[in-house]
This record gives sequence, C-alpha cells and structure tokens, in this order.
Amino acid sequence: MLHETKKRKIGRNDPCPCGSGLKYKKCCMNKPRSNMDRVDVKRMYAEKYRIRLKDAQDVEGIRRAGRLVVDTLDLAERHIKPGIKTDDINKLVHDFTVKHGATPAPLNYRGYPKSVCVSVNEVICHGIPSDRVLKDGDIVNVDVTSILNGYYADASKTFFVGKAGADAKKIVVVARGSLKVGLRQVRPGNTIGDIGWAIQQYAEGEGCSVVREFVGHGVGFDFHEPPQVPHYGRKGEGVPLVPGMVFTIEPMINLGRKDLYVLDDNWTAVTEDGSLSAQFEQTVLVTDTGYESLTPYEL
Repeated sequence: MLHETKKRKIGRNDPCPCGSGLKYKKCCMNKPRSNMDRVDVKRMYAEKYRIRLKDAQDVEGIRRAGRLVVDTLDLAERHIKPGIKTDDINKLVHDFTVKHGATPAPLNYRGYPKSVCVSVNEVICHGIPSDRVLKDGDIVNVDVTSILNGYYADASKTFFVGKAGADAKKIVVVARGSLKVGLRQVRPGNTIGDIGWAIQQYAEGEGCSVVREFVGHGVGFDFHEPPQVPHYGRKGEGVPLVPGMVFTIEPMINLGRKDLYVLDDNWTAVTEDGSLSAQFEQTVLVTDTGYESLTPYEL
C-alpha cells in the first residue's frame, strides 16, 4: 500500500513522508511538490525502520486471526474459576486454536513449551502453564497469539478468579485503563513515544509502576516485528505513526515497584517485591484517522 501525498492528504501536524521525523509543517510542506509526490512511505518505513506496513489484504488476514484470538480469550474466561489448573487453560487454548485451523504461536517459540502464557498474581508475563491450581482471589492473565493462514494476532486479558480483593481490583482497573489511554494516542501525526508517555503518566498517577523490560511490538507477518512499543517514555519521541502500521500495546502494570526477575525456567517474569501485576493487550492498526483494534474487546 503506497501512502503518497497525492493519494492521501497529509495534515500539517502529520509526520513528514520524507522520513525526517519532523512534522510535515516543519519539513516539506512548503517545498516543491515534485519530489513529495513520489514519496513511497511503505518502502521508506521498511528501509529506515524495518517496519513492514500492511495493505488491505494483510489487514483482513490479521483481523480474522484477531477474531479467533478474542474468541479464545472468551472461551478461557468462561472456564476460569477456583480449582482449575493453569495447564487446563493451556489445553483449552491449544485445542480451540487447532480446531479452528490455526496454530498457537507460543508453542516451541524459542523453546517455549506451551501454547499460551498464563500469568498468576505476581507473575508479570510468560507464565508457563503447569499443575498450579487457581485459588479464590487470584488474578490471572491469559496471553493468546494465533497464526491463521500465515497471519499473526496477539491479545491478552487479566481475569479475576472468584471473589477479588481490593488490591486485585485496583491493579486490574489500572492495567485496563493503561491500555485505554495508550490506544487514545494511536493516530497519524503522533509517535510511539506518545503512547508510552500517556501510559506512564496514567499508571504512575494511580500509584502503580510500569514494567520496562517488556514492550509492545509490531505483529502480523511474524510474532515479533519492529517497532518496539515501550509503555513509558517521552511525548513526541520515537517512530512517527503512519497508516498501515500494526503493533501491540500491552502495558504490564505492577501494584508495587517496577523491578522484576526471571525464574530459573528462563521465561517466567515475576515482581521483585511480590506485588500483583496485571496486563491487557490488543493488536492495533493505524488508520488514516486514528486506529482500529484488530483484536477488539471491551475495555
């Protein structure tokens, strides 16, 4: 998909298609049009940032995979209750994914042994399903990535197990709100830094902390693609957003400090202070006017 100035009007505050990183009004807006009309944003983003913009066919493929991911999360939610093992959730996800003609992306990815990540309480991410039994009052994040007809989509939600306590309610509300405020920053003319800035301001304003070691990422053609999408940062910095970009926003928010360590399995990341951690994630497309979630669920 070519995003040329003669095919899509560029706003004064949009990123300049020349790739300078400046706003259009401060760069090429008043320069001769002959060169600007030949700008191929798709090629430029591939060369400068290694970001592969998606065309309409690609977006539809990711959208279909995304619908399956959301259906899988809904299935998991219906079965989550005290007494269920995290490995039971893995079996549900695996069987449902395969039944619908897709492949669970985490399985054997860099040696990961299961089809889904299931992270309980102090586990920030990459929890490996096991014989661990969920108890009343737990919170559990289920992170699903499916490959359908060659396209990847990625999303996660944090669920209450039984009756939630005050701390559990707070961290889940703040994690959900963090994704909301991040999504609001997704539109042409903004940058990757605007997303992280908004999330950090909100989460820290609620007395929580933002994990630094794990970030959102491009997705669609592969499990992890450029760009990286930190959930902290400075307004106006980073890659300018343009239509056709597809990436995840997946803030991991801790009730206590941001510090973490990884267990001996080399996957499971937990809060250093033992505090609760929660996460919500969606795969998003930058459109001409804003964004579309390709893994839509209510926040």
